[in-house]
Amino acid sequence: MTGLVARPPGDRHERLDAVIHGRVQAVGYRVFAARLATDLGLSGWVANQPDGSVRCVAEGMRPALERLLAGLRAGPAGARVESVTETWGSAVEDLDGFRIRSHAHPGD
Repeated sequence: MTGLVARPPGDRHERLDAVIHGRVQAVGYRVFAARLATDLGLSGWVANQPDGSVRCVAEGMRPALERLLAGLRAGPAGARVESVTETWGSAVEDLDGFRIRSHAHPGD
């Protein structure tokens, strides 16, 4: 089984897919989210959505994802977060680094 990395029990990567509603566009929200995710060592992306929301998909360790989610709920100065819809799942591990996307991305 070469190529597989054994992780200790409880050391499992997860995936967070969060959609943030409120005044979250044109307030630096994507840059805020990308910096926080990068600081936490997460992979993924953040993008404005056509409906005025922001979507953030991140993968990594659950504690880091929980910290990201807390930051997404607070938002940067100037933002007003009304709600965050979160979906948790197993990491796909097809993400490299953390990027800011435009709303025209094809998703994943």
